[in-house]
Amino acid sequence: MTPAALIEQELAAAEAARQNSNDGKARVCARRAVARATEAWLARLSIPGWRGDAMAHLREIQQDASFPLPIRQAAERLSTPVTNQHAAPFTTDPIADARLIIAHLSSTDGGA
Repeated sequence: MTPAALIEQELAAAEAARQNSNDGKARVCARRAVARATEAWLARLSIPGWRGDAMAHLREIQQDASFPLPIRQAAERLSTPVTNQHAAPFTTDPIADARLIIAHLSSTDGGA
C-alpha cells in the first residue's frame, strides 16, 4: 500500500471507531495516521526518520517551533491522554486534529 492509502486506512478506522462510540480507539488510529504521514513527509524530504511510536512523533511536532502554532497545538491535544482530559488541552475531535496535521505535512515540501 502507498503511504497515502495507509494514512486513509487509519483515518477510516478512526471514523469507524468513533461511530461505534470507541473514542479511545479513534484517538489511537488518528495518532497512527499522523505517524504515517510524518514518516512519508520525512521520506520526501530525505530526512532520517524520527524514532519511536506515534506519541513520539506527536511530541516531535509539539516541540519543533518551525511548525505553525495551530499544528503544534493540534499535536498537543492529540497526544494528551484521555485520563488528563479535564486538566489539559484534550481534543474531543482527534480525527480533525489528525487531518489538520496531515494536511500541513502533505503541503510542506521543505522545512516544517
